[in-house]
Amino acid sequence: MYYIQFNGQTVGPMNKEQLAAYPLTPQTMVSADGGDWRALYTYPELMELCNGQASACATSEADSKRVVCGVLAILVGGLGLQYFLIGKTAAGLINIALSLCTCGLWSLVNFVQGIMILCMSDADWRRKFVDSTSTFPVF
Repeated sequence: MYYIQFNGQTVGPMNKEQLAAYPLTPQTMVSADGGDWRALYTYPELMELCNGQASACATSEADSKRVVCGVLAILVGGLGLQYFLIGKTAAGLINIALSLCTCGLWSLVNFVQGIMILCMSDADWRRKFVDSTSTFPVF
Protein backbone atom coordinates (compact mmCIF):
# COMPACT_ATOMS: atom_id res chain seq x y z
CA MET A 1 0.00 0.00 0.00
CA TYR A 2 1.23 3.47 -0.90
CA TYR A 3 0.63 7.04 0.23
CA ILE A 4 1.28 10.12 -1.94
CA GLN A 5 1.54 13.86 -1.40
CA PHE A 6 -1.12 15.44 -3.61
CA ASN A 7 -2.10 19.14 -3.47
CA GLY A 8 -0.35 19.51 -0.12
CA GLN A 9 -2.21 16.60 1.49
CA THR A 10 -1.37 13.00 2.23
CA VAL A 11 -3.59 10.63 0.24
CA GLY A 12 -3.78 6.90 0.89
CA PRO A 13 -3.41 4.10 1.52
CA MET A 14 -3.80 3.03 -2.10
CA ASN A 15 -2.66 0.16 -4.28
CA LYS A 16 -0.89 0.61 -7.63
CA GLU A 17 -4.11 0.69 -9.62
CA GLN A 18 -5.58 3.44 -7.44
CA LEU A 19 -2.41 5.53 -7.78
CA ALA A 20 -2.87 5.51 -11.56
CA ALA A 21 -5.90 7.81 -11.15
CA TYR A 22 -3.65 10.67 -9.99
CA PRO A 23 -1.46 12.90 -12.22
CA LEU A 24 1.91 11.54 -11.10
CA THR A 25 5.31 12.98 -11.96
CA PRO A 26 8.78 11.56 -11.26
CA GLN A 27 9.06 13.98 -8.33
CA THR A 28 5.72 13.02 -6.70
CA MET A 29 6.50 12.11 -3.10
CA VAL A 30 5.50 8.51 -2.25
CA SER A 31 5.58 6.54 0.98
CA ALA A 32 5.34 2.77 1.10
CA ASP A 33 3.28 1.60 4.09
CA GLY A 34 3.71 4.94 5.88
CA GLY A 35 7.53 4.71 5.86
CA ASP A 36 9.97 7.31 4.63
CA TRP A 37 8.98 9.65 1.77
CA ARG A 38 10.86 9.31 -1.52
CA ALA A 39 10.35 10.54 -5.06
CA LEU A 40 8.24 8.24 -7.25
CA TYR A 41 11.14 7.51 -9.62
CA THR A 42 12.89 5.63 -6.78
CA TYR A 43 10.10 3.02 -6.83
CA PRO A 44 10.73 0.87 -9.95
CA GLU A 45 7.37 -0.88 -9.56
CA LEU A 46 5.56 2.49 -9.88
CA MET A 47 7.50 3.92 -12.82
CA GLU A 48 4.95 2.90 -15.47
CA LEU A 49 2.27 4.95 -13.67
CA CYS A 50 4.00 8.22 -14.40
CA ASN A 51 1.86 9.68 -17.18
CA GLY A 52 1.60 6.17 -18.59
CA GLN A 53 5.19 6.19 -19.81
CA ALA A 54 8.03 4.42 -18.04
CA SER A 55 10.61 6.47 -19.95
CA ALA A 56 9.15 9.72 -18.60
CA CYS A 57 9.55 8.47 -15.04
CA ALA A 58 13.09 7.27 -15.57
CA THR A 59 14.17 10.83 -16.30
CA SER A 60 14.46 12.97 -13.22
CA GLU A 61 16.03 16.21 -12.19
CA ALA A 62 18.92 14.29 -10.63
CA ASP A 63 19.64 12.51 -13.92
CA SER A 64 19.93 15.83 -15.73
CA LYS A 65 22.58 16.89 -13.20
CA ARG A 66 24.78 13.85 -13.90
CA VAL A 67 26.65 15.46 -16.80
CA VAL A 68 27.06 18.76 -14.96
CA CYS A 69 28.44 16.96 -11.89
CA GLY A 70 30.85 14.97 -14.03
CA VAL A 71 32.18 18.10 -15.74
CA LEU A 72 32.47 19.93 -12.40
CA ALA A 73 34.38 17.00 -10.88
CA ILE A 74 36.83 17.04 -13.81
CA LEU A 75 37.37 20.81 -13.95
CA VAL A 76 37.09 22.02 -10.34
CA GLY A 77 36.70 18.80 -8.33
CA GLY A 78 38.76 20.07 -5.42
CA LEU A 79 36.04 22.61 -4.59
CA GLY A 80 33.43 19.86 -4.12
CA LEU A 81 30.87 21.62 -6.31
CA GLN A 82 29.63 18.30 -7.69
CA TYR A 83 28.47 17.34 -4.18
CA PHE A 84 26.89 20.69 -3.40
CA LEU A 85 24.92 20.46 -6.66
CA ILE A 86 23.22 17.19 -5.61
CA GLY A 87 22.57 18.40 -2.07
CA LYS A 88 25.31 16.49 -0.24
CA THR A 89 26.76 19.45 1.66
CA ALA A 90 28.77 17.35 4.13
CA ALA A 91 30.46 15.56 1.22
CA GLY A 92 31.33 18.90 -0.36
CA LEU A 93 32.92 20.12 2.86
CA ILE A 94 34.84 16.85 3.31
CA ASN A 95 36.04 17.15 -0.28
CA ILE A 96 37.33 20.69 0.34
CA ALA A 97 39.10 19.55 3.53
CA LEU A 98 40.77 16.66 1.69
CA SER A 99 41.90 19.01 -1.07
CA LEU A 100 43.44 21.38 1.45
CA CYS A 101 45.12 18.60 3.45
CA THR A 102 46.63 17.02 0.35
CA CYS A 103 47.67 20.35 -1.21
CA GLY A 104 45.34 19.77 -4.13
CA LEU A 105 46.32 16.17 -4.93
CA TRP A 106 42.79 15.05 -4.03
CA SER A 107 41.72 16.75 -7.26
CA LEU A 108 43.20 13.79 -9.14
CA VAL A 109 40.67 11.53 -7.42
CA ASN A 110 37.94 13.99 -8.40
CA PHE A 111 39.19 13.95 -12.01
CA VAL A 112 38.82 10.15 -12.16
CA GLN A 113 35.46 10.43 -10.42
CA GLY A 114 34.26 12.92 -13.05
CA ILE A 115 35.19 10.57 -15.88
CA MET A 116 33.39 7.71 -14.14
CA ILE A 117 30.27 9.84 -13.59
CA LEU A 118 30.16 10.73 -17.28
CA CYS A 119 30.53 7.08 -18.27
CA MET A 120 27.97 5.53 -15.89
CA SER A 121 24.28 5.02 -16.60
CA ASP A 122 21.57 7.18 -15.05
CA ALA A 123 20.47 4.26 -12.86
CA ASP A 124 24.01 3.77 -11.53
CA TRP A 125 24.31 7.53 -11.00
CA ARG A 126 21.13 7.61 -8.89
CA ARG A 127 22.14 4.52 -6.92
CA LYS A 128 25.73 5.56 -6.18
CA PHE A 129 25.38 9.30 -5.66
CA VAL A 130 21.81 10.61 -5.42
CA ASP A 131 19.88 7.90 -3.53
CA SER A 132 22.89 6.67 -1.55
CA THR A 133 22.77 7.12 2.21
CA SER A 134 26.55 7.49 2.20
CA THR A 135 27.75 10.84 3.51
CA PHE A 136 30.68 10.96 1.10
CA PRO A 137 30.12 8.86 -2.04
CA VAL A 138 33.38 8.79 -4.00
CA PHE A 139 33.02 6.04 -6.62
